[in-house]
Amino acid sequence: MNKMIFERLSEIERKEHIRIIHAAESGSYAWGFSSVQSDHDIRFVYVRPLEYYLRLDKTQDVIEYPESDNIDIIGWDLKKALKLVYKSNPTIFEWSRSPIVYRTSPQWKEISKILNDYFQSASGLHHYLNAAKHNYLDYLQDDIVRIKKYFYVIRPILACKWILEKQETPPMIFSELCQCENDPMILNEIRQLLDLKMNHPDVLQIKRINNLNTYIERNISEIQNILADMPSSCDKDWNTLNRLFFNIVTDAKTVR
Repeated sequence: MNKMIFERLSEIERKEHIRIIHAAESGSYAWGFSSVQSDHDIRFVYVRPLEYYLRLDKTQDVIEYPESDNIDIIGWDLKKALKLVYKSNPTIFEWSRSPIVYRTSPQWKEISKILNDYFQSASGLHHYLNAAKHNYLDYLQDDIVRIKKYFYVIRPILACKWILEKQETPPMIFSELCQCENDPMILNEIRQLLDLKMNHPDVLQIKRINNLNTYIERNISEIQNILADMPSSCDKDWNTLNRLFFNIVTDAKTVR
């Protein structure tokens, strides 16, 4: 599978006339709870030739390919990625912290060095809280639910707990996030679910676990209350990001 992913990334570079500066897993494989049926969610950041960024007409900043051979691939243009760094968008932070990296570069390492300077707790909490709320309402209300949907809710809740406790971007690996939960009963429920998730097809359905739903509702409410009293995120300096962007797009080694 790794060989297929490497080949797919090189094919995208040739077809789109881009240079990929970072590519990593962003889904269940990176989270540490993939099953045999899990897709590989590949996310990458790319750079185009300098003249592309000097055009007057609107330019494309996302490359997306339909899922094929259990590989789902989406890429963001460098300019879009750096704008999201400025906004402290957790997604781009997660791509940087993924434990499974297929492609990286000196240019991405320079970006990684400054990511923590742009992390803002309020932005992270908003992102993960919204993910938890929407997934909970969409997937965990019926008597019978898909087991993997619990992790679409529990993971962002634990990410919020991590941010509140450590004031830093949370890790990708689910087992590390679990360090922020101190309730042994809840941890035991999560471990049992994790075992089922990793050893059964993703379509496996189970009865709703009422005490987990209560745990989810309580934490969503608590995080909402904390966030309501939290000061708005302050604006950061564009200068560092502008300088990085200029250096990368004008570097002959970056763009062919």
